[in-house]
Amino acid sequence: MPPKRAIPCYTCGPPNDGTTSPFYQCNLLSMSDDESSTGSVEENVEVEETTDLSNSDVCTKYQEASKIVNLALTGLISQCIPGAKILDLCNFGTTIINTQAGKLYQKKVKGVAVERGVAFPVCVSVNDVICNLSPLGSEELEPLKAGDIVKIDLGCHIDGYISVAAHTLIVPESPDSPPTSISDEMGNVAVAAYNAMLVAAASIKAGATNKQVTDIVTKVANSYGVNSIFSVRMHQMKRFVIDGVKEVALRHPTADDLEAGEQKLDECTFEQAEVYAVDVAMSTGDGKPRPGVLRTTVFKRNVEANYKLKMKNSRSLLAQVDKKFPTLPFTLAHFEDERGAKMGVTECVSHGLLTPYPVLHEQKDANVAHFKCTVLLLPSGTARVTGLDMPEYFKTDKKPEEDIQQMLDDIAAAAAKKAKKKAAKKKKKKAASS
Repeated sequence: MPPKRAIPCYTCGPPNDGTTSPFYQCNLLSMSDDESSTGSVEENVEVEETTDLSNSDVCTKYQEASKIVNLALTGLISQCIPGAKILDLCNFGTTIINTQAGKLYQKKVKGVAVERGVAFPVCVSVNDVICNLSPLGSEELEPLKAGDIVKIDLGCHIDGYISVAAHTLIVPESPDSPPTSISDEMGNVAVAAYNAMLVAAASIKAGATNKQVTDIVTKVANSYGVNSIFSVRMHQMKRFVIDGVKEVALRHPTADDLEAGEQKLDECTFEQAEVYAVDVAMSTGDGKPRPGVLRTTVFKRNVEANYKLKMKNSRSLLAQVDKKFPTLPFTLAHFEDERGAKMGVTECVSHGLLTPYPVLHEQKDANVAHFKCTVLLLPSGTARVTGLDMPEYFKTDKKPEEDIQQMLDDIAAAAAKKAKKKAAKKKKKKAASS
């Protein structure tokens, strides 16, 4: 039998045996010459598609979606100036995502177009609003003003492979000048939320558990004197699944929380080739979200539920959802007949056909920060592929515990090393082309 030939796999990363060559053998991709020439023994047996990170094409799609997410975030930040309308910002972000995603994977696969575009509606939540604010065209909301706390949340997918991110900023007096007069409380909560996201992302690795990550996030929140938003959770993501079974709570429920109806998550262990949305929201308030007067516009189809709807508007809405948004979240702003969608959504929700993402509020005087990133659990380690750096104007005098600070130092050192390597590569490429 001829020897197995190694096929380069840049998804799996270098093996742990000290090999330095990029051309190493990947267990999933290597094959003998006989195997490659003869094909499968059973020609009629359909090979199951690999949809996790062990497939290099899947990893590439996650990476491409991540680039678009970061690009959309960067563009939106530049548009958050006094006088900007929330609806316009949401439309702007949506246009970036759909336009950039539309440029990729244009070739049909087996006669079917590759799905791509928005994976989570662009939401722009201001001040005490925590998340999920994506207004309708008929709703007039107050435009942004200098000093507003803005939380941007969005997602993109390529062929169902999802990347998400969230970012917090302060609206400046003008586009050319950074915000000033930021309170100590705002600095504390922003630094806490961002650092909690960083250490949580680094802690989500094969063999670790969700309880360990919750413990770390809780320790960070306590160090900065803030509270995690209880209902916000980190989720595993799979193809066309934005909120998988494995979840991570930001804090452990107390006896009062359990009595009030909160659920304690089952412990789970992270595994290689998984993908997670590392979602952290913190507040200077009590961390207990409450409903407000703003309309819920973001929903997701509950694929396991069926019901024969009675209202014409409800049936029309559900038919459009099943056609355009069968698995991923959407906003009612995506429908041409906005009035009909608003009338039909109530019956769909009441019978469990649609799951609402309500607009959550904190106390009026509370400062809220929200940061989110996407991580890929690769053999070479956990890779954080979305999320922007925290704005430099967020500062605090508070310090985390020694073990957390060490983690943050290690993360910063790794990021600096990566940036230096990238800069050297770019310089070398520029020199070669000149």
